[in-house]
Amino acid sequence: MKQVLHQLGRYRKDTFLCIAMAALEVLMEILLPVITAIIIDQGLEAANLSVVYRYGAVMVVLALFSLTFGALAGKFAASASSGLSANLREAIYAKIQTFSFSNTDKFSVPGLVTRMTTDITNVQNAFMMVIRIAVRAPLMLIFSYVMCLLISPPMSLMFLVAVVFLVVVLGAIMVVTLKIFNRVFQKYDDLNASVQENVSAIRVVKAFVREEYENQKFSKASAKLYQLFVKAEGLLAFNSPAMMLAVYFCIISASWLGAQFIVSGTMTTGDLTSLFSYIMSLLMSLMMLSVVVVMISMSMASIRRISQVLTETPDLKEPEKPVLEVADGSIDFDHVSFSYKQGSGKNALSDIDLHIKSGETIGVIGGTGSGKSSLVNLICRLYDVSEGAVRVGGLDVRQYDMEALRNQVSVVLQKNTLFSGTILDNLRWGNPEATEEECVQACRAACADEFIDRFPDGYQTRIERGGANVSGGQKQRLCIARALLKKPKVLILDDSTSAVDTTTDARIRAAFAENIPGTTKIIIAQRVSSVEHADRILVLDEGRVNGFDIHEHLLENNAIYREIYESQIKGGGDFDQPA
Repeated sequence: MKQVLHQLGRYRKDTFLCIAMAALEVLMEILLPVITAIIIDQGLEAANLSVVYRYGAVMVVLALFSLTFGALAGKFAASASSGLSANLREAIYAKIQTFSFSNTDKFSVPGLVTRMTTDITNVQNAFMMVIRIAVRAPLMLIFSYVMCLLISPPMSLMFLVAVVFLVVVLGAIMVVTLKIFNRVFQKYDDLNASVQENVSAIRVVKAFVREEYENQKFSKASAKLYQLFVKAEGLLAFNSPAMMLAVYFCIISASWLGAQFIVSGTMTTGDLTSLFSYIMSLLMSLMMLSVVVVMISMSMASIRRISQVLTETPDLKEPEKPVLEVADGSIDFDHVSFSYKQGSGKNALSDIDLHIKSGETIGVIGGTGSGKSSLVNLICRLYDVSEGAVRVGGLDVRQYDMEALRNQVSVVLQKNTLFSGTILDNLRWGNPEATEEECVQACRAACADEFIDRFPDGYQTRIERGGANVSGGQKQRLCIARALLKKPKVLILDDSTSAVDTTTDARIRAAFAENIPGTTKIIIAQRVSSVEHADRILVLDEGRVNGFDIHEHLLENNAIYREIYESQIKGGGDFDQPA
């Protein structure tokens, strides 16, 4: 709760103003039945019209004040709750930017989306009700009961029985529904995951004619959510009957006892009328509180989920005195072991001991799951090692400022991502200050200029969300050009030319040798042709180094490399090369 309320910031003032206005509104409303009693007893029954006019005018003024204070309370409540939700979204989004991959994996993308949408909306609505109704209702309840005590203490004890009955019933309902709402938001995550997976992979779904299967999967997730809501709302439906039972009990009791007190002369007609008003105010306050408790019950589950993100400690921490400059592109793995789940006993990499000189071109090859991507993720510190150390430019990567390190270790990941905007906008992700000429040169080196020039708008061509209007190979080349604009000391291509033909692949490698000779290049590939001309080739097998040498020596001495090479050659070479 502290973490969430801390995000109020400058909207604290609006919160306190709302509470003050709500209190003044209650004060005005509490005085109205008193004035009504005076008008009845001293005006109507005494046939004194001057009293009726005078106190009638007072009632109008009090009602206008009540209306004004209520409107101001609503305005400040809306401002404070909307401000809180806006600040929460910004805080969560900023926090997510500090997360490592392992932190993001812990929550899942659909889970984070639910927290920033449904959960924050629940908190916003609950906060508005808390500062508006949860202030007004208790004050109204207390003041109404005090006025009942002043008018008739014996009858007030009877109303207390009704209040206790309602508190017990509503409390029992809230305890049960709170547990249900905790489960509801977990199901929201499942529903969002189903939608996200389907929409992001809609081409695959349609290609394999799996629409019916996806519809059934979504319907199943939606049905579970429906069942939980029906269960919760079914329990909450008991609020109204319990409330009406208490109301009618109080009205009947007050009518019966009040008639006796009036006959005996211990109570006036005006007092009984005002007593009825206070009874209704008291019970309606309880009803409003029950609604608030429902909202709080729903929001408590959301608050816990939001707090989990805000209190999450990023796995990767900046050093106290970070190094801001990478000396060169040399890379050293000193007996490195790495596991995605600490303590699981399953290592993605085990005892990696490698030493790469600055400016070398290193090929990395191995079967699926051999640890190729895990290896390069450690160089730019997307994850931290479990054992050993990774050094870039002679220093442990944990000594660098992460932004400085990643600006000098440029990575083109397996999954290429482009963003909505022009081609130039996407290229300048690599260097926001890059001129158009520098962007053109980077595209030439990545062999992207040949297809960009064919677009009518050239570098101003708009890329749709996710790069939907360019092919896989074009997307890869744009991502390579974007990485080159950083002018890095280390360039990592994680299977980033898999969607281009071998001729273009060879041209890209030749351009690298000519344009960035001093940059260390690490090329992960499935094709031997992509790595055979590298200075050295690393062969990985089940997270361990199986071989690290030049192409010719590996053919002679390394069984895994020779098997990969022969399977591709005997199979007719690469898919786009003649046998």
